[in-house]
Amino acid sequence: MARLLLLCAASGLLLAAMAAIPPPEEAARMARYVLHSCDWGALATLSAQEGLRGHPFANIFSLSDGPPGPCGGSGVPYLYLTDMEISVQDLEVNSNASLTVSLAQTPYCRKNRYDPQNPLCAHIIFVGSIVKVNDSEADVAKKALFTRHPEMESWPKDHNWFFAKFNITNIWVLDYFGGLKIVTPEEYYSVKP
Repeated sequence: MARLLLLCAASGLLLAAMAAIPPPEEAARMARYVLHSCDWGALATLSAQEGLRGHPFANIFSLSDGPPGPCGGSGVPYLYLTDMEISVQDLEVNSNASLTVSLAQTPYCRKNRYDPQNPLCAHIIFVGSIVKVNDSEADVAKKALFTRHPEMESWPKDHNWFFAKFNITNIWVLDYFGGLKIVTPEEYYSVKP
């Protein structure tokens, strides 16, 4: 019995350590942590719509880098899209975009009484482009998205949904006072959250 209690206590400490937010000096880990903690983000495109053409246009999208939990995900932001969506129409003209995710959508900032604009309520800005995933990556994207957003499986089939990913070229991290930190994609993908 004592051995079981010790094992449970050790497991609890390990899970707590894995759930702890990375320190500010580990910007690449912070970027991975924030993305994996978020279920949605604000995607900004350059509008191709009449009356807005060439202007920034932000929209909310559900996303996932993998199933929830302490394993940390892949770091790749996957999306489930349809050509019927305005932002996707913008992306068909210009696939460049930025994606912002923030711990403001998690209990972390509320628990610590951080305003969403407070740098301690970390947010990450990814810059890059949206690309459709190939057939070999579609199963990974489907698992990543449908485990976090099960409703997606029942969305109307006649909307021609497809899996896409955010192809990251630049990463900016704001998680502490003193300004943005720049993380390269290579640094980002080489760390575990």
